[in-house]
Amino acid sequence: MIKMPKFFNQEGSESMKQLPLVPLRDMVLFPSITTSVFVGRDKSIKALSQSMAADKKIFLTTQKDPDVLKPNIKDIFQIGTEAKITQLLKLPDGTVKALIEGYERGKIVKLVDSDGFLTVDYIEVQEESIPENAKEAAIRTVTEAFKHYAKLSGAVAQSFFKNLESLSAHESRYADTIASQMPFKVVDKQKLLECGNIENRFLLLLKLIQKETEVFTMSQKIKGRVKEQMETLQKKHYLNEQMRAIKKEMGEDGHSGEFQDLENRIKKKRMSKEAASVVRRELEKLKMMSPMSSEATVVRNYIDWLISLPWFRKNRSKNDLKKAEQILDQDHYGLEKPKERILEYLAVQILVKKIKGPILCLVGPPGVGKTSLVKSVARATGRSFARISLGGVRDEAEIRGHRRTYVGAMPGKIIQTLKKTGYNNPVFCLDEIDKMTADFRGDPSSALLEALDPEQNKNFNDHYLEVDYDLSQILFITTANTLYDIPAPLRDRMEIIQIPGYTEYEKGKIATGYLIPKQLKENGLTKTDAVFSKNSIHAIIKRYTKEAGVRNLEREISSVLRKIAKEIVQTNDRKLHKISTTTLLKYLGQHRFRDSVLEKEDKVGIVTGLAWTQAGGELLTIEAVTMPGKGNIQVTGKLGDVMKESAQAAVSYVRSRSKELKIEEDFYKTKDIHIHVPEGAIPKDGPSAGISMCTAVVSVLTGKPVSRKIAMTGEITLRGRVLPVGGLKEKLLAAHANGIKQVIVSIENKKDIKEIPKSIQKQLEIAFAEDMSQVLENALLEN
Repeated sequence: MIKMPKFFNQEGSESMKQLPLVPLRDMVLFPSITTSVFVGRDKSIKALSQSMAADKKIFLTTQKDPDVLKPNIKDIFQIGTEAKITQLLKLPDGTVKALIEGYERGKIVKLVDSDGFLTVDYIEVQEESIPENAKEAAIRTVTEAFKHYAKLSGAVAQSFFKNLESLSAHESRYADTIASQMPFKVVDKQKLLECGNIENRFLLLLKLIQKETEVFTMSQKIKGRVKEQMETLQKKHYLNEQMRAIKKEMGEDGHSGEFQDLENRIKKKRMSKEAASVVRRELEKLKMMSPMSSEATVVRNYIDWLISLPWFRKNRSKNDLKKAEQILDQDHYGLEKPKERILEYLAVQILVKKIKGPILCLVGPPGVGKTSLVKSVARATGRSFARISLGGVRDEAEIRGHRRTYVGAMPGKIIQTLKKTGYNNPVFCLDEIDKMTADFRGDPSSALLEALDPEQNKNFNDHYLEVDYDLSQILFITTANTLYDIPAPLRDRMEIIQIPGYTEYEKGKIATGYLIPKQLKENGLTKTDAVFSKNSIHAIIKRYTKEAGVRNLEREISSVLRKIAKEIVQTNDRKLHKISTTTLLKYLGQHRFRDSVLEKEDKVGIVTGLAWTQAGGELLTIEAVTMPGKGNIQVTGKLGDVMKESAQAAVSYVRSRSKELKIEEDFYKTKDIHIHVPEGAIPKDGPSAGISMCTAVVSVLTGKPVSRKIAMTGEITLRGRVLPVGGLKEKLLAAHANGIKQVIVSIENKKDIKEIPKSIQKQLEIAFAEDMSQVLENALLEN
């Protein structure tokens, strides 16, 4: 049984009471207010039963979150209402309806869960009375605001105001009674309940009534405006129908010819079943509309788009594999892997007759011929060429179109481009796919997931068309400079083909066979007007350009030929101009880039490393010096974090092997080591300089010089293992071009040697190292 309310009357303290608790959901009970409460939770039902068995008193407070089924002290508001149960009725569904009258405010001190229901220890909330001079003003102001709201909403009965007048002597009950009649939010009602200062309660009540009045007034205005618009539209539609009927009777229907033309085009056009059904339905809708309405224009444009698309019109693909290979070789030098993959696709198409278009992604630095290769693929396969530049695209609607509800809506770029080409199986180039960005309008890369998935793009759905379009016949080829910027899900849908930068040898071949003939023609010259020597071409490549591709090389060749064209026009003499390394200075000015220079003699602490850049391989000089100090290690040369960590690993390896290397064991206590990589303005990073740094440190600590004709590249571990690195082809070509005789690489790079031209392999001694000791044995010279 529930204990009766108990009081702790101690001197100077308030009385503590204890009652069963019923947490309320989505409602607040004010003192002096009688209301019905429906209770369904077992604990709450038991609390009501216990209260009825005692003195019928109960404590009610509101839950902060109505979805919490088993509330604790943190889930309920501290201020609630002590109330009395006047009636209890059990309903057929098991719930209980209780008629409850609020008595006074109470503040919960403690919550106890005992005997299957909740009880609370609470104290009475003492109210601060309002001064007499402010009482009448507060009551009058709130009453006027409340009556204004009641008049607007019509939600309060007139009899209520008569009962309200009788409460004017009890300001607290007066405020609570008005608050109980207002449709305030639960949080706002709880604030009123918690407000012990009656003057502040009236101010808050007035503020909330005024806010509710404004909201109600605004909602009524909106409803009225919508009703007026609906009536106007209905009136216009009725009048339009009347006018159409009159014109038809008089034989003045001037748009029948346009509708007939659209019907004829639809009959002739071969479309998918879904598209044919939609376009006929839209035509019927158009016939019923006023020709002058804006919606009629939207529907007419939509029908035009559906009729104009190449639903089943295809290019006839060429099935001559040898001719396709000739075209690819004719347009581009090298690029064996991409060419091989295109020829594989053609071969499978010849055998199978039908194949889902593969999604290829050509990744490589700028200027290596990615986009022009896609054009060559279109020419080799006999298909139309379509291209979309995705650089800077940041709106999903650019790919999938806008919905027709928007003014000026259009299909996405894929559908627009297909309409321009007029065929549904072109070679489609999505250029610069790594340059897309996302913003608040959506992520275009996510929209491409469907278009570039061979399993899904048969049913590509453009937001504007809202019918499925088959993209599976298209050969999509995307281009990118880096894989890093392409989202992983999109990258997974594509077959990646890496196109590395051209070597100096390959650039020379491209210049001789492709660029010079092209620029001679574009500048109005012939082979009898200008001839480039082999050395002059290599001088342009090495001293006037520094790039992975050939764009700048073509630009410099064009610059030379333009100056020759100017001379011919000025002198009117078409003599042969022989371009050599000396005449280049006249046409192009001083050299813009310098060659990597080897040291003139073997020196202590100077090692030649090898680096990879987008423009090809480079020699990388690494210097190390020691000085009296306390074992500090300084690494300079604008190095990245990975390269700095390689230097730390190299020094740690040397310290751990100081006995074997015959180095003073306490060198790290008495000497500072400074490692520097020259050309400090150029950022450098990567782990491939690890063995070079280690060799430089060992050289400077042992006093043994390093052979200047040996270059090296490889990552070092703390145990001295030499790990493989990338870009080996470019690095070895750079070593050969700069007079290096021997190169030390990781034994795990042995598999990459087959990519090196055999002529260079014969002239370059390649030493494979598994451990750092083998590197030092090859590189260090005896004093």
